[in-house]
Amino acid sequence: MGLSMLDLQHDAMLEALRNAGRGEWKVLVVDEQSWKLMRNVVSEDEVLNQHIANIEQIEQRRQQNLEMDATYILSPEPHIVDCLMADLERKRYRRASVLWTSLLHADLRQRIDRSRLAQEQIKQLQVIDVNFYPRESNLVTFRDPWSFPILYHPGCNNLVRQHLSDLAQKIVSVCVSLGEYPTIRYYRPRSSAHEASVLCSHLARFVQDEIDMYATYHKDFPPPSSRPRGVLFILDRSMDLVAPLIHEFTYQAMVHDLLPVKEGDKVTYRMAVTEGSGDQQEKDVEISEKDKIWTANRHQHMKDTIERLMGDFQRFIDENPHFTKTESENATSLGAIKDMLAGLPEFQEMKGAYSLHLAMAQECMNIFQQRKLPDLASIEQTLATGLDEDHKKPKGVADQVVRILDEDSVSPADRLRLILLYLLFNDGLVSADASKLLAHAQLPAQNGDAIGNLGLLGARTTRSLKDKASSQPPLFPRKAATISPQEEYSLSRFEPTLKLLLEGHHRNTLDQNAFPYTKPQLEPQDGLDGLPSSSLRGAKPTWAKTRTAATDSKQRVIVFMGGGATYSEARACYEIMNATNKDVYLMTTHMLSPGLFVRQVSDLSEHKRKLGIPAEQPKPTAPAHLFEPIAPPPPQKVTAPTQPSSKPPTSQMNNMELNPSARYQNGHAGSGPKPAPAPPVTQNQEPEKKKKGLFHRSKK
Repeated sequence: MGLSMLDLQHDAMLEALRNAGRGEWKVLVVDEQSWKLMRNVVSEDEVLNQHIANIEQIEQRRQQNLEMDATYILSPEPHIVDCLMADLERKRYRRASVLWTSLLHADLRQRIDRSRLAQEQIKQLQVIDVNFYPRESNLVTFRDPWSFPILYHPGCNNLVRQHLSDLAQKIVSVCVSLGEYPTIRYYRPRSSAHEASVLCSHLARFVQDEIDMYATYHKDFPPPSSRPRGVLFILDRSMDLVAPLIHEFTYQAMVHDLLPVKEGDKVTYRMAVTEGSGDQQEKDVEISEKDKIWTANRHQHMKDTIERLMGDFQRFIDENPHFTKTESENATSLGAIKDMLAGLPEFQEMKGAYSLHLAMAQECMNIFQQRKLPDLASIEQTLATGLDEDHKKPKGVADQVVRILDEDSVSPADRLRLILLYLLFNDGLVSADASKLLAHAQLPAQNGDAIGNLGLLGARTTRSLKDKASSQPPLFPRKAATISPQEEYSLSRFEPTLKLLLEGHHRNTLDQNAFPYTKPQLEPQDGLDGLPSSSLRGAKPTWAKTRTAATDSKQRVIVFMGGGATYSEARACYEIMNATNKDVYLMTTHMLSPGLFVRQVSDLSEHKRKLGIPAEQPKPTAPAHLFEPIAPPPPQKVTAPTQPSSKPPTSQMNNMELNPSARYQNGHAGSGPKPAPAPPVTQNQEPEKKKKGLFHRSKK
């Protein structure tokens, strides 16, 4: 396994905090977006352990603190720059270190550079290139589902150029984080009938210009390495319209297709949890990289996942004599194992992890049977591959499709997906036939929008009776499948186009007309192993090789999929990485489930105002309260002088403290701030207690 993007960004965030202030206690100031980026990879405790006295959000009300420096980690947005300038004008902190998550626009940078207050108060100004969200070790998303309508909606042409520029900056940030100055190749469709056919070529040029400019201003980029020069593929969703529609039966893909998984800052699944009292209650359980059961099984076929879960649990039974023989004999089904776990309060951590996956696996299999997915998937595989289960040209495909549409147990969403797959298989439908299929499937007429809108992604949607199917060969010839004859695996014959692309790159057989370079290549041998690039890399001497030499020799293949990527494509990247001497990283605007993809395609018929695209909304502004004068400290209460007493001040002398330094030794005084409550922080300590602990630690 190569370098993890989660670990890479985690270390970059903490190193930036350590380098700002050099061991001094400081306030961390974030904005809403930059805090999400941080919380994706680092915990709050890890942040506070970097000599952070308090975490504050720049958009919210904060107290002035002239006794402590501030480290800002901010998004390069105009309203955030306004918030920063308001802080500087009011001298909210003593000095400031400002770290931007990505490159500032030139106008915003000039505004800061020309400010006298900024020159006086900012001691460090830096870009740390972390404006992306690692989701898995080799999967990065931008959490931008709005990218889909911007790229493909006919009414969003005015937004495309700026969006491509923003995407290019994020793609380059990932390359910079990996220390890669890759050669760039992009997808060029053979048919340029659809307007979005030029997206990849334009984006590739944007990325090439952006990374060239970065290398010009950073002479130490890329860092020396013995590995071959990496390659970056710029692709978009139009390259493969089948992958987001077909039913996939690996564990991760089934969970996101069939179960009500919520995706936000975290990926969660709501399930019934049995508490210690025996009562059940609904609870959102997180699915993350920290879950070893999830990471070990997510790319396995569901059949293998269930066998592995049950086998692991059986081993647990054998290793723990708390179970009676009767109980262990009953552990032969997912339901039985789940019931047994509910009675094990002494194994809470194991219980929680296995309960989650047993519940999800069981629910997936229930839906698999209820919706007749075996029958549906069989015809789907034929439509996707162009071959039947015997690897021959199929016959009677239309009759099979109609027969499945007649099944009451097949859901309306699955019927629409089947019709869309049939359209792609048939290279378009006669308009009357499409209407008849929708009516036969008892689907509303507006579902026809999804059929017609596939044309905006390059599909041929309509044709006359006299028109013949396209004579163009497929992008990649379908190879003879080597699938097990077992029924479960015969439903997984389809392989996403991305996997075929990566295999072609490994064999160095990619068509340069379909995947051209942004710059001419004299010897395009990106796919060959063991050929280091000497033009941009300095090879290490042989005596300096370490145990990581094998890892350092792997070429990095970085893939960007515009318009969303599927979980089958993410799996394909891991499979190619395990089968070849390469590290493969997948970047995408957002992750697609089949339901989300169909909904986004259907929405391409809506007026863009109804979609609520953020780029079309009023720009956010800095809160007005940031520009209010800082309130002066409350006046001291003055008491009227009393007449001097003729008695000696015995009691006052008794209360005098002859060793005032003892107050500091006990942590009751100091020059530190009283931490103000900040939205990101969820500390349970009172401010006074936190201040005591802070200065007690600082004396060590």
